[in-house]
Amino acid sequence: MNLSHAYGVPPSPAEGAAMLLRALELGITHFDTAALYGFGANEELLGRTLAPFRARFTLASKCGLQGVATAGGVRRAIDGRPETLRQTCEDSLRRLRTEVIDLYYLHRWDKTVPIEESVGALAGLVRQGKIRAIGLSEVSAATVRRAHAVHPIAAVQSEYSLCTRNPEIAVLDTCRDIGATFVAFSPLARGFLTGALPDVAALDAKDIRRSMPRFAADNNRVNLELLGAYAALANEARCSMAQLALAWVLGRGSHVVVIPGTTRGAHLEENLGADRVQLSGDLARRLEALINRRTVVGDRYNAATQAEIDTEEFV
Repeated sequence: MNLSHAYGVPPSPAEGAAMLLRALELGITHFDTAALYGFGANEELLGRTLAPFRARFTLASKCGLQGVATAGGVRRAIDGRPETLRQTCEDSLRRLRTEVIDLYYLHRWDKTVPIEESVGALAGLVRQGKIRAIGLSEVSAATVRRAHAVHPIAAVQSEYSLCTRNPEIAVLDTCRDIGATFVAFSPLARGFLTGALPDVAALDAKDIRRSMPRFAADNNRVNLELLGAYAALANEARCSMAQLALAWVLGRGSHVVVIPGTTRGAHLEENLGADRVQLSGDLARRLEALINRRTVVGDRYNAATQAEIDTEEFV
């Protein structure tokens, strides 16, 4: 996502392509994109860059949340109607320069359309050979089970990190129960757990974190106080702060994978090093006691965005 939008000014297309090729060279075999990212630009970037190497990786994309042209430009819209999902898939296949998408997510559940209808449309795309597996994003365990009754759900993607524990309410266990992979996005808490996030006041005007309560100045000031002790735990584990965050998520279950995003080669290599970090039970317990839903201040989404998702919330 951040090669095309969301966290300020994205890198140039040439720089983005270089990052993708470097990731492939280093052994990355799972690339995650969406129709929404850059309103199609991210899929086009992946298509141009990685199509010659298509057999070497799993390609994931998403539908049901995309850009819609208006008189004032392009706006994001949630639309889970079967006809829209079918057309979005055709557009994505063209942009990605591929005949099939390995894992196709319903990016957001359109609450005006029964989940069974949206997943039924995706099941039709499986039968046609245009996608291989179906995923869901930012949904509750109950919605996962309703969808799974229509067609097997291969993956569920939601935000998950030390700072955001909502999947622990029910979705992690549900994924294990039905044999689905849980895909954790923003495992670095949108950069917070790297320790390198600048003062929120210095963020680009279009950076999506500016609209997130957790990054409001007062909340961020409180949360930053956690990082001194967190850095000490990373030092104890002999890894970077980013690697510690990733290793913790990876340790949550054999069915859990992470998709950290970056625009810098050094960060890409650093993230890959998390696979070698071994956390003792004692260190993991101290880590969880330090950073959790009670010690982190501020909601992850504002009210408008929260209304768009279906994930469980802690009481």
